[in-house]
Amino acid sequence: MKKTAVRRSLILKELDEYGQVSVNDLSKALGVSEVTIRNDLDRLEKNKLLIRAHGGAFKTSNIALTVSEKKKINLDVKRLIGKKAVSLIGDDESIILDSGTTTFEISNNLAEIQNLTVISNALDIVNNLSQYKNLQVFMPGGYLKEFSMSLVGPMAERNLKQLYCNKLFLGVDGIKPNLGVFTHHVEEAYLNQLMIEISDEVIVVADSSKFKRSGLAFISNFDKIDKIITDSNIDESHIKELENHNVEVILADK
Repeated sequence: MKKTAVRRSLILKELDEYGQVSVNDLSKALGVSEVTIRNDLDRLEKNKLLIRAHGGAFKTSNIALTVSEKKKINLDVKRLIGKKAVSLIGDDESIILDSGTTTFEISNNLAEIQNLTVISNALDIVNNLSQYKNLQVFMPGGYLKEFSMSLVGPMAERNLKQLYCNKLFLGVDGIKPNLGVFTHHVEEAYLNQLMIEISDEVIVVADSSKFKRSGLAFISNFDKIDKIITDSNIDESHIKELENHNVEVILADK
């Protein structure tokens, strides 16, 4: 019993540091079978200490935080990323702002761009855009997911398929440099995939902490990602791997 308690304590420590754990990695690190690790994760989930996902688990707070709470995390970095993203937007263009706290910071900096069309499925972003008179704003519709203040579902999907834009600014919950980009929610992942398909250029906006996380739902590999805007705390190894995938890495604080 003592060994079990120590092992589960170590699992929670890993979760606290990285935000997620995998069954395979824990099995190797702790020297026990994957079945034992799965039993540990199941028990910890019953105690509401984590959320199980395929192949591992997530820290509860990764998903449970409200939008307003998430906006406070790494706020200074997100503001820098938002300003850097806006420097890539030209007059007379059309862009998509995906739902998210980093894309919200982009919406705070659009006053100087003329005749810009903005498509967004995020209620908080659209509400923020209403302060500008230089924008045309389009919402694809759908039903509301309160955890992200985003509109998803068949209506949003159908309307997005009829659109086209110059640039997509995509917020994500996790990045695996050897795999791609992820979110926690399947419906949002599918909507993100549609956004990618209708965009000339795909730009991921994410602070460097997202490279230590993943998500339940896969959005895309790097073949369809053109740029990633992040901060200088990103590991050099991650930059090299992204560049090997022909993804341009832009550091917002340099």
